[in-house]
Amino acid sequence: MTKLRQDLRNIAIIAHVDHGKTTLVDQLLKQSGIFRSNEHVEERAMDSNDLERERGITILAKNTAIQYKDTRINILDTPGHADFGGEVERIMKMVDGVLLVVDAYEGCMPQTRFVLKKALEQNLTPIVVVNKIDRDAARPEGVIDEVLNLFIELDANEDQLEFPVIYASAINGTASMNPEKQDETMESLYESIVENIPAPVDNSEDPLQFQIALLDYNDYVGRIGIGRVFRGTMEVGQQVALMKLDGSVKNFRVTKIFGFLGLKRVEIQKAQAGDLIAVSGMEDINVGETVCPIDNQDALPVLRIDEPTLQMTFLVNNSPFAGREGKFVTSRKIEERLRAQLETDVSLRVENTASPDAWVVSGRGELHLSILIENMRREGFELQVSKPEVIVREIDGVRSEPVERVQIDIPEEYVGSVIESMGERKGEMLDMINNGNGQVRLVFMIPARGLIGYTTEFLTLTRGYGIINHSFDSYQPMQTGRVGGRREGVLVSMDKGQASQYAILGVEDRGTIFVEPGTEVYEGMIVGQHTRDNDLTVNVTKIKAANNIRSANKEQTTTLKKPRIMTLEESLEYLNDDELCEVTPESIRLRKKILDKSERERSQKKKKTAEQA
Repeated sequence: MTKLRQDLRNIAIIAHVDHGKTTLVDQLLKQSGIFRSNEHVEERAMDSNDLERERGITILAKNTAIQYKDTRINILDTPGHADFGGEVERIMKMVDGVLLVVDAYEGCMPQTRFVLKKALEQNLTPIVVVNKIDRDAARPEGVIDEVLNLFIELDANEDQLEFPVIYASAINGTASMNPEKQDETMESLYESIVENIPAPVDNSEDPLQFQIALLDYNDYVGRIGIGRVFRGTMEVGQQVALMKLDGSVKNFRVTKIFGFLGLKRVEIQKAQAGDLIAVSGMEDINVGETVCPIDNQDALPVLRIDEPTLQMTFLVNNSPFAGREGKFVTSRKIEERLRAQLETDVSLRVENTASPDAWVVSGRGELHLSILIENMRREGFELQVSKPEVIVREIDGVRSEPVERVQIDIPEEYVGSVIESMGERKGEMLDMINNGNGQVRLVFMIPARGLIGYTTEFLTLTRGYGIINHSFDSYQPMQTGRVGGRREGVLVSMDKGQASQYAILGVEDRGTIFVEPGTEVYEGMIVGQHTRDNDLTVNVTKIKAANNIRSANKEQTTTLKKPRIMTLEESLEYLNDDELCEVTPESIRLRKKILDKSERERSQKKKKTAEQA
């Protein structure tokens, strides 16, 4: 009979963005009694990165552990956004069950489907947690029906379809088996985990097998491999073999082993089958590699990592304002930083180009790459980036592009205009569900390039009332013709200097202005959006001539329209092929690749001639 470790459970928490995973983990940690009564615990304690806290999303998978009675529960909090799906997939290999968290009002969303599909493929045992049960509009019965339909749609087996359901309010720290009444604590959730999630097999007597699923980096000990001991035991000081992905083998000595308890890593001397641990001492370690005894080299199947679907060119900043605001501006510093990112981010690719000042950086989506850019600018880097482009692949001799599954929730009155706008971007409607409360849910399949730059248009169309979510579905044959992209031209500055109120007043009827009076601009910098589809060179630095003929009240009555100030994501989505986004610690500027107006026009003529030929 198989021996089990009844004192241990390994689970992952999976959900769509903002359905309350991280808050739920907070409560499980607090109620387990791990923290001292006088210890301050921040909200969303697991989201340790500034950007995670600001945006309310989990970017990196994190692990923690709680002690409930005699059972240690290892919990992995996973990202809910599909751009970080590479993390989710690998975590599924480390655990025996999942808590699927679903919002009691929103129900199943695109990333719910995405993360659940990964869990069912690994044959994991699910527990469904209907969270935010205290919401006024909560509809637990309807949500459970949606979840059941999703399980059936994703070919769940009979055991998986018999999932237990817990109704919870993570924010209040309560849970129960009854949707009508909440218990005062989360006791029922702890009990459900211990009762339903399988205990790991205890094969500690067999030869060691430990596989790395996540990477961390620390300046003192270098690379740290986080993973699960699938078989045997590992001790500090032990000589082991690392089975590399390329088939080679490297021997090393285990210098440190860390276990997890609460939010801390705890140094331990020994780990055994079923434990989730972090190991240091291996400089050249990668995700998916196996550690085993030198005299029993037996590698586990390699973990599959989602390939990137989007790429951008990162360049050294060469604008007239280069070097003014950043600490790190040289190609050496930028390349070092990108290579350092590869140490822990396995879904990222960095390739050199013919120029020593440019790199092609590929990732899982716009959010994945914009988070990297945002982190770099906060660290003091200056750089320029090009328009995001989808990665086209040759599959069975056919040019194929990534296709996304999109779910849109909007008030009824915007349905027509949203369907029309998605149609223009080659979107194909799969489903339309009227919830009967004035809200409609639309489901589309659309080429990923059709979504680049769509968010701003969508929010304008729906006056901010629409919610759009999407996740990568598959690669499909490339659609012909134009898909998406910006239709309007831009207003380009012809001069270097400070934008003046007088000059902006003179050009604001030509389009939407992006700069405020006093903003420093340079020739070739984009200062607004033209109302037509061509670019227009304008002067925004002109100052009113100082003569003495002046109307007494004219100056008081003219007021500027509010400029449109774009975030980093909006700026990246806005770019056209001949434009760049200049990113510094203090500014985000849009510019033309060719700053000089006459050179730009010559280049466009050449391009047109080549296209006609």
